[in-house]
Amino acid sequence: MAVFDDVEKKDKLLLYPHSIDWRNHIPVANRAEAQTVTFDWVEPLRAECAHFVECIQRRATPRTDGNEALRVLTVLSACEQSLKRVYSPIDQPAPHRARSYFSHESACIDEGVEIGEGTTIWHFSHILRNSRVGKNCRIGQNVMIGPNVIIGEGVKIQDNVSVYEGVTLEDLVFCGPSMVFTNVINPRSEIRRMEELLPTLVRRGASLGANCTIVCGVTIGQYAFVGAGAVVVKDVPDFALIVGNPGRIIGWMCVCGNRIDFHGANSSGTCRVCQHTFRKVDQTVSPE
Repeated sequence: MAVFDDVEKKDKLLLYPHSIDWRNHIPVANRAEAQTVTFDWVEPLRAECAHFVECIQRRATPRTDGNEALRVLTVLSACEQSLKRVYSPIDQPAPHRARSYFSHESACIDEGVEIGEGTTIWHFSHILRNSRVGKNCRIGQNVMIGPNVIIGEGVKIQDNVSVYEGVTLEDLVFCGPSMVFTNVINPRSEIRRMEELLPTLVRRGASLGANCTIVCGVTIGQYAFVGAGAVVVKDVPDFALIVGNPGRIIGWMCVCGNRIDFHGANSSGTCRVCQHTFRKVDQTVSPE
């Protein structure tokens, strides 16, 4: 039990660590001595006004905003209605605090999930426990994420994609419709192998085309581009363009998503559209 008494000159906040023991199926209270909780005291109204001014200056959300006030008033209103009904309970839960992201009413979000501001989650998608989705992501219809999956900011996952445990998507990754991740290299229905998951990492800005398959245990490099229907069975370098089954490199892609023209194994190249220049040494490409 915590007791706050603003009239006291000192020891304004006291904590009583009481406990309950069950003896012969009867609760017996054990009363404890008060413990003083120290804090930096400031006149409450002054602190409230200063916080109000600071929020105006910074355009920040106050500690107790309009949504919190609505929750308090809803509870008080329910108490008043209960009194008028001779203390009968009122089944009127307080509204939830406004979310900073959008999820369709058909979406399912498990406990322990973190979802960043500005993210949208659409019809029939499921975010499983302990997964983390960054800010400003776009999660399409019938998408499954998790459990224990980390997704960066600005990621776009199109319809009918499952991002299984062991897969990590960095910022600005694009997953095309119905593309496939795996997480077990040799699955058998009758043998449990969840302790043998092979991690898959998709680096920043990579694009995975519709219906492609990413076999587990590989890394897709930054801004790599996997074509529709390709099957990736080994690591993909940064900026590489991959097609076919098994996937093979047929060219190189700029950050803007257009082809880079190179002449020779070790040479400079230029994006056909944005004119950014790159350097290629064997199978390694980097911006100049």
